[in-house]
Amino acid sequence: MPNKLTWLTLGLTVAALVGLSLSACKILPTLPAQGGDSANSTVFNPDKMVEDIWVSKVIPYLQQKAGPFAEVHALAKTDQVAAGARYGNAKKQANSPWTFAVRVEGKIVAANTQSRAATIDVDVDGDGKADARVQIGPAMRGTALRDSLDFVQFNDFTNQIDFAQFGKAFNAHADKTVLSKLPRDTLEGRTAKVLGAYTIESSQNLPLVTPAEAEIGPKS
Repeated sequence: MPNKLTWLTLGLTVAALVGLSLSACKILPTLPAQGGDSANSTVFNPDKMVEDIWVSKVIPYLQQKAGPFAEVHALAKTDQVAAGARYGNAKKQANSPWTFAVRVEGKIVAANTQSRAATIDVDVDGDGKADARVQIGPAMRGTALRDSLDFVQFNDFTNQIDFAQFGKAFNAHADKTVLSKLPRDTLEGRTAKVLGAYTIESSQNLPLVTPAEAEIGPKS
C-alpha cells in the first residue's frame, strides 16, 4: 500500500503534468457577432445589395409604378387602399402605412439647405404654394424607397436590424449617386423634377418625398 510520501510524489507529478498541458494551450478569443470584424461581417452588406439592384430593378420599378404627385396624393387623401393598389406596395405588411411611388414636377418655392437634412418645397400645381417637400440630403428620414418596392419583403431578412439597415442603404445610395450632385444655392424659383416615394404621416405639414432620381433646372 503506498505510503504518504508516495501519494505526495504522485500528486506533485500530476500537478506538473497538468501545468505543462495548460501552458501548451492557446486561449482563442470568441468571434464577434455578425456586424463586427469577423469574416461573417461580409455576409450582410446592405450598401452592396442596394447598389446591385438600383439600376436593374429599383429605378425601372419606380418609373413604371409612379404617378403624378397631385393625382396620387388626391386619391391617397380620400382612399389610401385604392391609391396603394395603384401606386403603392400591395405586398406591404398589413400593419404598415401605405407608401406611394410618385413623380414630383414643379417650381421650388422654398429651400432649407443649412441643415444636413436639407429639403426643397415644390409647387406642382402653379398656385405658388408648396405641395410636397423633397429631401435632398445628405441626411434623410424614413425608408420610403425601400417600402415602396414590392420585391422587398421583411421576411427575406434575418431580423429587424438588418431590414432597417437595408432601408437606410437606399437613402445613402440616393445621396451618393444623385442628391450630392444637386446645386444648393439660389434654389427658389428653379424647377425640380423628382422620381421617388413618400408615406402619409398624420404629423406632416407637407408630404415628405424621398428621391431616387432628381433634377433641378433653371428658373421658370
